[in-house]
Amino acid sequence: MKSRIYYTKPSITELEVAYATDAARNGWGDCCYEYITRFEEAFKAHLGVTYAIATSSCTGALHMGLAALGVGPGDEVILADTNWIATAAPIVHLGAKPVFVDILSDSWCIDPALAAAAITPCTKAIIAVHLYGNLCEMDRLLAIGTTHGIPIIEDAAEAIGSVSDGRRAGSMGAFGSFSFHGTKTLTTGEGGMFVTNDAALYETVLTLSNHGRARGQTKQFWPDMLGFKYKMSNIQAAIGCAQMERVDELIKRKREILRYYRDRIERTPWVKMNPEQAGTVNGAWMPTAVFDAETGMTCESLQEAFVAENIDARPFFHPLSSLSMFEDQPQNRLAWGIPGRAINLPSYADLTVTELGRVSDVVHHQSRP
Repeated sequence: MKSRIYYTKPSITELEVAYATDAARNGWGDCCYEYITRFEEAFKAHLGVTYAIATSSCTGALHMGLAALGVGPGDEVILADTNWIATAAPIVHLGAKPVFVDILSDSWCIDPALAAAAITPCTKAIIAVHLYGNLCEMDRLLAIGTTHGIPIIEDAAEAIGSVSDGRRAGSMGAFGSFSFHGTKTLTTGEGGMFVTNDAALYETVLTLSNHGRARGQTKQFWPDMLGFKYKMSNIQAAIGCAQMERVDELIKRKREILRYYRDRIERTPWVKMNPEQAGTVNGAWMPTAVFDAETGMTCESLQEAFVAENIDARPFFHPLSSLSMFEDQPQNRLAWGIPGRAINLPSYADLTVTELGRVSDVVHHQSRP
């Protein structure tokens, strides 16, 4: 039996263990926020933003950011139909309506033209999700936002390491959100980050993140608004601090893996992988192979082929509008068509050249017309 190749694993070293141990032993009382503060400072320095708030999840960061922007009942928020449910759920929880539009054929991210066409008087925001590390066309989206007076939000959960014309993913919109789930390039096990350059928005989200208790409030246990509890723990942040010391190494390894796959797999003209347009850097969180429709390839047959080789592979995201809690939007042709002929490939840092070759060979064997 061939050894198992998982689709993802975190990269944890003795540095993470040491920091987490220190937080568990000493990170209490007056020290209970020390690693959280360090993590926030390191992250905003890496991203080049003014403000950062460590959160319990990317979903929580999105929820608070949307709430701080005033999203509520009767509002609409535009996003790509190809996404994980976590991007849409906070919109629904706030009583607003997610409006799903189709994606671009190359990046699988939101189509700016369709986003613009979907704007109504009820539109409160547009969410740009940098899918699998692929970058949205932010210049076009930001221009649309300026024209219509609508904030552009970046869901950069999957895009640490992705850069557009010198600007890091998550740093360009009204606010950005990140995920540090155990599958992500940089992990704290669970966790996320809210980032922004807007001082007023930061203060509102900071208050919301602590049960509505404002930073300047002198009364103890006195909330100034109804808030949330989306704070990261000090122990999680300790792991994050260690990961931030290694962030360039972690991103570099992700990019090496994507480059290896692209060199091997894109030799066949009917398979495409994560793009890297001029002026951009793809953080390469999740290398993904998309087969041309003419090949007749299916996600099911691909998964069966990987299982036969004891390799984990992940299906492409289903269109959100295909889920039972939303109305079908089959006019979103690419969002509905691509998942049936696409697969996410293993990409954890410790993959060997031999293991990468095994994965590539499966794709090659399935690629023959």
